[in-house]
Amino acid sequence: MITSIKNLVLGYEKKLFSPTEITEWYLKRIRNLDSEIHSYITITEETALQQAKKAEAKMNAGIVGRLLGVPISYKDSIDTKGILTTNGSRVDAKRVPNKNADIVSVLEQEGTILLGKNNMYEYGAGIDSKNPYFGDIVNPWNPKKTAGGSSSGSAVAIATNLSLASIGTDTSGSIRVPASCCGVIGIKPTKKLMSMKGMMPLSWTLDHAGIITSNIEDTAIILQTLYGIHYSKDFSPELVGVRIGIPSDYFNENIDNKVKTMYEKAIQQMVELGATLVEVNTSFLEDVVSVSRTIGTSEMGIVHQESYSTNSHLYSEEMIKTFKKGHAISSFDYLNALQRKSEWSYKVSELFSLVDVIVTPTMPIVTPDSDAKEEVFENESIGDCMVRFTNIFNITGHPALSLPTSDKIEGTPFGLQIIADYHREDQLLNVGYAYEQYALNSLYADRQFLF
Repeated sequence: MITSIKNLVLGYEKKLFSPTEITEWYLKRIRNLDSEIHSYITITEETALQQAKKAEAKMNAGIVGRLLGVPISYKDSIDTKGILTTNGSRVDAKRVPNKNADIVSVLEQEGTILLGKNNMYEYGAGIDSKNPYFGDIVNPWNPKKTAGGSSSGSAVAIATNLSLASIGTDTSGSIRVPASCCGVIGIKPTKKLMSMKGMMPLSWTLDHAGIITSNIEDTAIILQTLYGIHYSKDFSPELVGVRIGIPSDYFNENIDNKVKTMYEKAIQQMVELGATLVEVNTSFLEDVVSVSRTIGTSEMGIVHQESYSTNSHLYSEEMIKTFKKGHAISSFDYLNALQRKSEWSYKVSELFSLVDVIVTPTMPIVTPDSDAKEEVFENESIGDCMVRFTNIFNITGHPALSLPTSDKIEGTPFGLQIIADYHREDQLLNVGYAYEQYALNSLYADRQFLF
């Protein structure tokens, strides 16, 4: 079974199999399994096989490439020319774009093979894995638990090896949270590093495009291919000399004891790898979720204003409630939130004069049940709680990555979040790689037997 881009490319080089054989294997696996987990909305079988034949012809002609013949998928908010792109909503149930998103065009030129479009929360506006139109996305580790959102289908497809990589979007944690819930790697690079052109916006201030894969090296391969930076050349199994920031405030407040224990264990494992711990002052962070909601909800109302005026009957009740909240936000509150964004961006950047990365839990709580509705902490909804540690870095635009910790909690993996300074994705990947090699072999072995 192929479980990584690196192994796939090596297999191609040794002529152990062809792109067509690999594509047929993935398509068969999707057909056999996805009816149970709903990670795809559209399966692009004809396109995939055509692209596989083209990749095969290039290989036979002696052409090589990091992503040539690699099967991938896209969140269904990312435009693909001539292919249904629904945004997870019945509003766009028949929408077929006439051009690709920028990132799709780039990856197609690199020879990737499109397996399909991944299921998601409607318009990316929620953090759980429910979709009343295309089926709720199921967490393969524990069906009673949420798979997180909104890039739920992308994370589940990677966890169950129904794709080798998926491109998603992240506005307040929509890549990192499902990556945490499903035990995979999710990276939100520096703001604007990955083009959002051709992707349905949720909040132009907070939106990021990003990548979900099964391991750190695969993430590095995709970033290397896109930006020409050889991230993996400095990978080391040790963290000697690496300064890891431990936040003094906010990220240790209102946190589940099981999460706290897991986080402390992971930090200790990093110390065993040679890292030095440095406390960083994060006392300036307060009301982060409120600031994020003020910006994001206001902008989402503008994005959907025209469509809602003619298609209000097609939107879910949850979306309509969100639009009403957005309309009630004053211009004063919106501008004040943007000012907080500017202040926090500067203050978070200052922290990286003291440390190389900051490490936090991805979420303050264990992966919630899929039907959880009650408040976790006083006056905090499940949704707000799940993004409390992630959305600050959408506000500031710093790159952030979620990778699994070494143990599961209540049958599901749990994520560790690593944050670096602007355009220092190399730091995220270096630390993630060392931790992965040291601590995650057992978890990765378990993941191979999902379905």
